[in-house]
Amino acid sequence: MAYVTGVVLVLGCVLGLGFWPWYVGEGPAGILWTAHGWLYVLYVVTAFQLAYQLRWKPVKTVLVLLAGTVPFMSFVAERRVVADLRREQDPVPAAPAPPA
Repeated sequence: MAYVTGVVLVLGCVLGLGFWPWYVGEGPAGILWTAHGWLYVLYVVTAFQLAYQLRWKPVKTVLVLLAGTVPFMSFVAERRVVADLRREQDPVPAAPAPPA
C-alpha cells in the first residue's frame, strides 16, 4: 500500500501541481487526486492493522500514517518498517567470515 499510495501521490503532484495555472483538479490530475484519497484510506486501515498486530507505539503509528501524505515519504517509511521487522526476526547478524 505504501508504494501504490506513494506513486499515485507523486503522479498527482507532477500532473496537478505542475500544470496548476491551467487546470485545477480536472482531467488526469483530478482522477489521480481522487484515487490517492481512496488509496490513502486503505493505507491508513492497513497501517492501523499492522500497528495493532505489531504493538507499535503511537508515535511510530502516526509517523507511518503521515508518510502517506508527503511525496516520497511512504517509500522511506515502508523501507524502515521492513528493515525493523527483519532486524526483529534476526536480532543477531552472522559474523563476517575471516579473510583467507
